[in-house]
Amino acid sequence: MAEQKKMVEEITSMEEDFAKWYTDVVKKAELASYSCVRGCMVVRPYGTALWENIRDNLDRRFKALGHENVMMPLFIPESLLQKEKDHVEGFAPEVAWVTHGGAEHLQERLCVRPTSETLFCDHYAQVIHSYRDLPKLYNQWCSVVRWEKTTRPFLRTMEFFWQEGHTMHETAEEALAETERMLNVYADFCEHDLAIPVVKGRKTDKEKFAGAEATYTIEALMHDGKALQSGTSHYFGDGFARAFGIQFTGRDNTLQYPHQTSWGMSSRIIGAIIMTHGDNNGLVLPPAVAPVQVVILPIAMHKEGVLDKALELQKRLSSTFRVKVDSSDNSAGWKFSEYEMKGVPLRLEIGPKDIANNQCVLVRRDNRGKTFVSLDNLEEAIAAQLEAVRAGLYAKALARREEMTYSVKTLDELKDAAEHRPGFLKAMWCGDLACEEKLKEEAGVTSRCIPFEQEHISDTCVCCGKPAKHMLYWGKAY
Repeated sequence: MAEQKKMVEEITSMEEDFAKWYTDVVKKAELASYSCVRGCMVVRPYGTALWENIRDNLDRRFKALGHENVMMPLFIPESLLQKEKDHVEGFAPEVAWVTHGGAEHLQERLCVRPTSETLFCDHYAQVIHSYRDLPKLYNQWCSVVRWEKTTRPFLRTMEFFWQEGHTMHETAEEALAETERMLNVYADFCEHDLAIPVVKGRKTDKEKFAGAEATYTIEALMHDGKALQSGTSHYFGDGFARAFGIQFTGRDNTLQYPHQTSWGMSSRIIGAIIMTHGDNNGLVLPPAVAPVQVVILPIAMHKEGVLDKALELQKRLSSTFRVKVDSSDNSAGWKFSEYEMKGVPLRLEIGPKDIANNQCVLVRRDNRGKTFVSLDNLEEAIAAQLEAVRAGLYAKALARREEMTYSVKTLDELKDAAEHRPGFLKAMWCGDLACEEKLKEEAGVTSRCIPFEQEHISDTCVCCGKPAKHMLYWGKAY
């Protein structure tokens, strides 16, 4: 019992060892544990609840725009994967293959899906015949497998969880509009519900998705100055449709190829939440997706009426908020540390004096601000405090990103900044692949995106000095 009552174990400070801090938070906040399968994780109930809230929020957004959920097979025949040359070459190093069924050697290998474009295309070839069948707005929630060499919970695992949208459209204009629309859905979700500021833009040809004509991305900046690609939306044109023989009879009675999009957000967004908002006491969760939004802690619980009042408040609030009462015999100090570590946005404390005064204390996780609130107006006060937490998290993350974003004009400036000032580096680029590769080789940075909101930093490329075509965000990334 003494062991159970000890204070929550210390977390390595992010200033001392950021990678160790991250792993400590994942494990001690009980989001996930390592499994017996290399590169795979056990997502624990708290981490699963967090993912479910992310999933449900996004799912509502998708369905409001007319998307429908489907479920595709886990396995892809090798011959199907081979139909789109660029696509298969892009994923070949990461593919896991099934070669046997029981003791029988399979005549054709089966790929464990790394993504599902080919499966969707095979299906669309069977169900799309006329312009009246379009658009097809499908989405799938599933896990996928990519044979990663280096793994870290949520950020990069061999099996991970995501949604993948796959849509078919009558015209290129409609497909491009869908590509941008879904990128904006991701950006709004990140900025409003997750309180993570993002940069929206287009990937370079080097960094775009295998088989895509264009890839759009939202890029977020973590505490340590590294970028995290947080969601992507791809425009495929009619390339996959031609490879898979998907045709429809158009309005002019001619055979045409539909235009395709694909877009996805994965469970690595949990890593983004941890590394954007977390601190040296653990998680700090945005209220919209927190498994528990309000934890009620009865103070001096042994005194008559205190636990009953806490349970009464839980029943009252549960129709509006996700609420938990901790009625365990752990000390108040242990409970404070435990729910700080788990990132619960709001702590509600109530004891005998509070009950006598018809009040309680609300404590914010993000800044530990305390507010005494009348029980008569409790729902309104909690809603206001949760919104204040969300706004506070966003403002803090945005200010940090602005402080860690630098404009550079020369290669020497970029290399110095990449070495000594972690963050986003804004610099001009001529558009040549050679310069992009040189910056990665000499400065260790990759192109994050060509932002939609362009700035003019100089007239010349940061690498070669030739006339510049675009301003890019560069940086080191997860």
